[in-house]
Amino acid sequence: MSTVIHVCKLSKHFQSRETAPGVWGSLKGLFCAQKRKIDAVKEISFSVKEAEKVAFIGPNGAGKSTTIKMLTGILYPTSGSIEVMGIVPWKNRRALGFEIGVVFGQRTQLWYHLPPSDTFKLLSKIYEIDPVQYQKRFEELTELFELAPFLNKPVRQLSLGERMRCEIVASLLPRPKILFLDEPTIGLDVNAKLLIRKLLNRLTTDYKTTLFLTSHDTADIEQICDRVIVIDKGEVIADTSLRELKKTYCKKKLLTLITEHESINLDCPGIKVLENTRFHFKCEVDIQKTTMNRVVDEAFKITNLKDITIEDMSMDEVIQIIYSER
Repeated sequence: MSTVIHVCKLSKHFQSRETAPGVWGSLKGLFCAQKRKIDAVKEISFSVKEAEKVAFIGPNGAGKSTTIKMLTGILYPTSGSIEVMGIVPWKNRRALGFEIGVVFGQRTQLWYHLPPSDTFKLLSKIYEIDPVQYQKRFEELTELFELAPFLNKPVRQLSLGERMRCEIVASLLPRPKILFLDEPTIGLDVNAKLLIRKLLNRLTTDYKTTLFLTSHDTADIEQICDRVIVIDKGEVIADTSLRELKKTYCKKKLLTLITEHESINLDCPGIKVLENTRFHFKCEVDIQKTTMNRVVDEAFKITNLKDITIEDMSMDEVIQIIYSER
């Protein structure tokens, strides 16, 4: 697969003005305000291939939004280089606009008082889409995202989940090679989130669309993405597959046993009992100190087991470990 995004030693610095508190401090700041250099992004490098589904994550202030703004041509970098679909974003934003789509969970590109169908027609003119091709794409996307029931309702009357589906379709009308998504499921209910994730996964299968996702919802990352890039304080601290990330940082597992005895006592190193009552035993197992095999074998020596459940650490906990080690 070809490389669609290439970033090399990308940096972005800002100048922040600081003034002392109070009226005198404000007046003084007009003439001799102190300036502080902020390193929003520090020499980060990565590449993304066609049809990859990449999560770009980090805590607030890590540099995610700044990076995406540079990738989409909104900001100029201080140093380093970027190529998106072979285009330098800030040098040729117009050409790049025909190659990428952008969806922001808290911003809209739909006209508030118009129905989505009218917005789609306006966007087809803006992107200079051939009418025959537009009609074909419109019908494909309307069916894929199940928009027919509310296609002619004003946007102001749509639910948040309905609006987000329309936002994604609006970004997909020009048939972009890359779709940038910033918190696409924020504020949605469980059903709407599941539907959006399912549809996004189909994009890479049906249209070979590359997904570049930022989200604080770890379920988005687990259910959509295959690869994770973690950024903190402007630096890339991890760039690996989701499976390898869990393998590296999942030091513990949760073990739940349904037993024939009301309570049991397991004498194993590396286990922390979380619950031991009414035929229900739950513990946290440090797999660096002991194996799941040994813990289960010890349980079988004490009682018969009706059910066993083994769970990995949640993605939230994995990310918390990465940040704490940082």
